[in-house]
Formats: sequence, C-alpha cells, structure tokens
Amino acid sequence: MPERKPACMSLPRVLVTRKLPADVEARLKRDYAPLLNEEDRLFSAGELAARAKDMDAVLATVTDKLDAAAINALPESVRIIATFSVGYDHIDVAAAAQRGITVTNTPGVLTHATADITLLLILGAARGAGWGEAMIRQKTWQNWAPSGPLGTDVTGKRLGILGMGRIGQAVAARARAFGMEIHYHNRTRLSEAGEQGAHYHESPEALFAQSDILSVNCASTPQTRGLVNARTLALLPEGAIVVNSARGDIVDDEALIAALKSGKVAAAGLDVYVGEPDIHPGYRGLSNTFLLPHLGSATRETRNAMGFCALDNLDAFFAGKEPPNPVTP
Repeated sequence: MPERKPACMSLPRVLVTRKLPADVEARLKRDYAPLLNEEDRLFSAGELAARAKDMDAVLATVTDKLDAAAINALPESVRIIATFSVGYDHIDVAAAAQRGITVTNTPGVLTHATADITLLLILGAARGAGWGEAMIRQKTWQNWAPSGPLGTDVTGKRLGILGMGRIGQAVAARARAFGMEIHYHNRTRLSEAGEQGAHYHESPEALFAQSDILSVNCASTPQTRGLVNARTLALLPEGAIVVNSARGDIVDDEALIAALKSGKVAAAGLDVYVGEPDIHPGYRGLSNTFLLPHLGSATRETRNAMGFCALDNLDAFFAGKEPPNPVTP
C-alpha cells in the first residue's frame, strides 16, 4: 500500500460514483479528498457531471454510462477516469482521449473469481440447479425418481471457450479437472505451452460447431457484440449448453431464448445480461436456465482487490507516473 501523502500536500479530489467496500473507501479517505456516494444510487449523466465539478478524477463503475456526451459534459478539472472493472465498454475511451482524460481499468484481479462463477454456471446449467432449487422452494419435489428430471454430465464434454484471455485460461484450468476437452477461439493463438493441449479454432463458427458447452469469456467489442446469435447458435451440436460470464451484449437474447425453447440449446447459465438488472423477461419463465445476478467478481477479496487496483492507477497518475493499467482507444 502506498505511503500516506504529507498533510501539507493538497489531496486530489475524487468523485466516487458508487459505494465501494469499506477497506477501499478507508484508503480513499486517507490518500484523497473523495466525494463518496453513501446512498449508493445511480447517477444520471447530468448528475454525474454536476457532482464532478472541481473534481480531479472520477472513480467509476460499469453502471456509469460514460458515452461521448457524458465525457464531454465533464468539467475541465477531471483528468482521469479510473473504472472499478476490467471491462471498459461503458466508457467512450476515444472521446476521453480527445479531452485529454486518461482512462484506466482493473485487469487480472478478478480472474479467479470470474472463472469460479463460470464453472458454477456450467455445472448449474448442466445439472439443472435452477429447476432443482425451484422444486425445493416451491414444494413441488415429490420423491427421488430414476427417470427424471435429469441433467447431463460434463465429464468428457467438449468445452468451447470464446475468448482465451486470463479468464478463459483460468476456466480451462478448472474444466480440465472435470475431465472436459478444451476447445477455444481467440484473436491470437496461444503458444503450445499456453494451450496445454487445448484445440484452437480459427473462427468462432468453427468453435461453435465443436462445443457441447460454449463458455463466453471474451470482451465486449464491436466485433463480438451479438456474436452469439441465431446463425451461430445453429452451428452448436444439438442439446448444447451456453454460459455467459463476460458481457450481456455478446448474446442475442431473442435468439438464445428461441434456442432454449426449441431444445437446440438444452440449458443456459447466465451471469450477465443486456440492460441489467432489467433483463429480458423471456429468461425468467424458462426452467432450463440457471440465472445469477452478475456475481462474477462478487467476493470480498476480489472487490477489495479491484478497488485497490483502481487506487494504484490513481496513485501513479497523481505521482506523475504512467498508471499500471491504462486503456487506449
């Protein structure tokens, strides 16, 4: 942890858009002059710009939609936006660059927590955790029955990982312990040592065709948004399983819901959604979905690490150094 700044120094003023873990806010109060969000409510773009008056930095989260208009509405005093997230698709980085505003993120620190959730989604979808728990809570479970309802084994299945970055590789490491065969597509192929026996596919389409279980672990970019759609879902083996712990906009909701209803996709495990928390209502009525409320990084250890990483970026910036995790257009 960085040393305390001398009392004679003017502390940088930081707008904090959401309530952060207590340990993170304690460090903020020690090293900065923060404007905290004690009520933890979402701000409109206009409110955010107004609260940013005279601020030197904005410590944002994925719930802040910092598009070009919101960026241009920020006061001239704001010189850096440090997002409390790995993904930065909620920030118009190009618009920030035009304003001379530095943008940073928090990669690496949530890899294991998100990979754990991905395995939970795989197992929950495959073994019917959603409908199984509903039977208990709704008191519809009659007795043990040899004929069903039944899930499916994951052992021996082909796991297709769409996006083999830090999280994708951590998912692969966990999946190997369950006896799954690893397939992947990535913008660049891993080294032979990095693949650890995984099968590389040059296109998403080739990956889909070989995926009994498809795990979405890529970033949200213009190239990946809507990539899981009616055309690509049709390439999956019959009765495949789809899980998404990356970003909701990578999946076309209407197409996935239709595939779940038809049985083309046997089950889905989802932790992220378009428009969350106002998710597509079609998911709620399907028994073959295992749904979580964006829990990928939701552990005390990981959220603290994310906050400290964001503060490390701010510390470096205000010390006149290159932040460790800059984001460029």
